[in-house]
Amino acid sequence: MSSLYAAVVGTIILVLLAVSLARMRKVKTKADYLVAGRTLPAIVLVFTLLSSWIGSGSLLGGAEEAYNHGFVALWIAGGGWVGLLFIYFIAPRARRFAQFTIPDLLEARYNQAARVLGVIAVLFAYTAITSYQLIGGGDILHLIFPTVITAHLGMYILAFFVIAFTALAGMSSVAYMDLFIGVLATVVLIVALPFLTHAAGGWNAVTHTLPATHFEVLGDLSLAQALELWLPTFLLMLGNQSMYQKFFSAKSERDARISVVGWIIGTVILETVIVALAVVGSALYRTGEIAHRPREILAYSALHGMPALLGALMMGAIFAKVVSTANNYLFSPATNLINDVFVRYIAPEASNKRVLIISRLMVVLLGLWALYQALHTGSVVKVMLYAYTVYAAALTPVILAAFYSRRANAPGAVSAIAAGTFVTVFWDSSFAVQHLRTHLPAIIAQRDAIFPALAISVLCLVVVSALTASPSREKLAQFHGENAPAAE
Repeated sequence: MSSLYAAVVGTIILVLLAVSLARMRKVKTKADYLVAGRTLPAIVLVFTLLSSWIGSGSLLGGAEEAYNHGFVALWIAGGGWVGLLFIYFIAPRARRFAQFTIPDLLEARYNQAARVLGVIAVLFAYTAITSYQLIGGGDILHLIFPTVITAHLGMYILAFFVIAFTALAGMSSVAYMDLFIGVLATVVLIVALPFLTHAAGGWNAVTHTLPATHFEVLGDLSLAQALELWLPTFLLMLGNQSMYQKFFSAKSERDARISVVGWIIGTVILETVIVALAVVGSALYRTGEIAHRPREILAYSALHGMPALLGALMMGAIFAKVVSTANNYLFSPATNLINDVFVRYIAPEASNKRVLIISRLMVVLLGLWALYQALHTGSVVKVMLYAYTVYAAALTPVILAAFYSRRANAPGAVSAIAAGTFVTVFWDSSFAVQHLRTHLPAIIAQRDAIFPALAISVLCLVVVSALTASPSREKLAQFHGENAPAAE
């Protein structure tokens, strides 16, 4: 059986390599590398958005929550679903702006300090997200080759492929690999659900095996705990730089908007299927080794609960999804270091050839940093929520304000980004836990970082903006039209 699984994974790797090499020949300029020459049609956008969003966060973190708590794991996914409804209206505005990165947007709307702080927040969040993709890939390779590849060795192997695929052709490589990966994963995961349900004895057997709370809206969580799962995902979705880069890469505003419709449909279906697979898998495998490593339930179910070919394809699809998400979240901060630091401050007159060389070097360095984090990470869910919170608290409020507020200004944005990043990173530190949170009311002290970090970030944005000068008409014009009035 291992030879079949190896053949499937090997074939997927060869296809992805072929796509990267084919797209590499089309990369001649910075725009080609960073935003695929702004040529992506709606169909490619749909699957690259879908593949970049659904990775180890859903396939490991979400599946682990579903194994332990049931369908309440959909609170994590649900934040993204609601965020997507808002994004339908944001996507055309983002394409009209047509820059390269979120820090580009922050400087255009606010100032250089906002750009620099935005780069720092993205680096914190996105290398953490990349790290747990490597954990997921390492787990899968260990399950396929348990006597040959340890989970740690699997991380090294996956890091090598992710760095290579991402460095070769940038956004063009990432997007067209995602087209293949998105189609493969969508079909295989949907087909796998009825097979696994049948292996578990049918849906009635599943519901009788698991606690009733596994099928309730809140299950064994309080509303506050459910919102702690929902809110970071919602806010990450609204401010997600990887998503905005895809919109910047779109062929037109129409393609950007159409892609969101397909993305909404695909995300709701796939994330529901993933949670359902994990729930059914938890009914099949309540004890044994998987009970100690529930994040591997999907891959374990593919290996032990399905016909050989379907199980191999599902394992391959999960592996490909992890690679895809790692590509996206590794490429995004590399883009920041090139566009927002190297070209902006170090070598503004650098040739396209030099920019491409440095871009690929940044991908390698950030990939190694993500690997280091992966090797020192325990809970995928904990790292996932930390990464989401950094981004959600620091950047999402100021990104939304850029498009929808005429009063938000540079001092407000800078204070909000700095405060949101600091509170998130500081909240779970030993000093904060031992000396600060003990003096706060229990309703605050016992919560995850998302609530205090977001509250302080928004408070800084609103109060500091209100107490300082309004933004200029020129800054507002880029986001609200040429005749946008200045804020009162």
